[in-house]
Amino acid sequence: MDTRKIDLHVHSTESDGTFTPTELVEEAKKQGLSAFALTDHDTVDGVDEARKAAEQTEIELIPGVELSTEYEGKEIHMVGLFLDETNPALLKHLAHFRDNRDNRNEKMYVLLQKEGFDITESALREMFPDAVVLTRAHIARYLLEKGYVKDIGTVFDTYIGDGCRCYVPREKITPMEGIQLIHEAGGKAIIAHPILYHLSDEKLRKLISDCKNAGAEGIEAIYSTYQPGDERYIRKLAEEYGLLLSGGSDFHGSNKPQIKLGSGMGHLFVPYEILENLRNS
Repeated sequence: MDTRKIDLHVHSTESDGTFTPTELVEEAKKQGLSAFALTDHDTVDGVDEARKAAEQTEIELIPGVELSTEYEGKEIHMVGLFLDETNPALLKHLAHFRDNRDNRNEKMYVLLQKEGFDITESALREMFPDAVVLTRAHIARYLLEKGYVKDIGTVFDTYIGDGCRCYVPREKITPMEGIQLIHEAGGKAIIAHPILYHLSDEKLRKLISDCKNAGAEGIEAIYSTYQPGDERYIRKLAEEYGLLLSGGSDFHGSNKPQIKLGSGMGHLFVPYEILENLRNS
C-alpha cells in the first residue's frame, strides 16, 4: 500500500502565506510530504525558489497558482497545477491583476483611514518586507498586530470582507477564462474548495458543469475544513461529472494557524495516487 502523502494547495510569502518558498520545502520535509504544489494567489513568483530548494531534497515541487475569478456574483478560485510559470500569457495576466490589486489596496487604505486606522502602503511594506503582493490578509494582520482589533475575523467581518464598508471590489475573470489561462500555460485546472462557496446543489452543479465544459480536469474533494459528508458529496459530484480528485490543506502559515501543512486540521490526508492520476490524465 502506497502511504506517501502530498499537499496540492499551499501558499507562501509571495502571496498571503507566512513561510517563504524555501521554508515551505523545509516544512514539507519535516511533515513527511513526498510532494506539494505551490499555489500562491495570482502569482507564480515563488515557484523558481521553491523548485531550487526542493531539488536539494527528495520532495517533488508542483508549479501552480490559485486564480481569483467571479461566477454569477460569487468569488470562485481555480487552482492550476503542472503549469509553466514562464508562460507569457499567464505572466501578462498576473501582472495586470497585480496592478489592479495595488490600485484597489490604495482605495481600501483611504477608507480604513477614515475609520480611524493609521494604515499606509509603506507601513504594510515595513511590517511585511518579504511580501511581493499585499493582500487583504496582510491588511488584517497589520491591524491585529497594531492592536486596533481583537482578531483577524473582526477585520473581515466589519471592514474589508466582501460587501463591508471598507471593501473595494477588484477586477476578476470568469472561471472559464481562468481555465483557459491555466491551459495556455500547460497546466491542469482544478475547482478549488467548492464547499466554501456555500452554493445550493443546483448552483454548484451548474458551476461544475460550466467548468467541465470549459475543460476543467479536477475538483478539490479533500480539504482541511471539510467534514466527512462534504468530502463524500464532492467525490460523488466528481464521479458524476467526470472530474479527477485533488486535495490540499490551503496552508498559509500563521495567517491560518489552525491549518498545518499536509495535515490541515489534523485529519487531512491526500494520497500520492491523487497526484499520479492528475499528472497522467
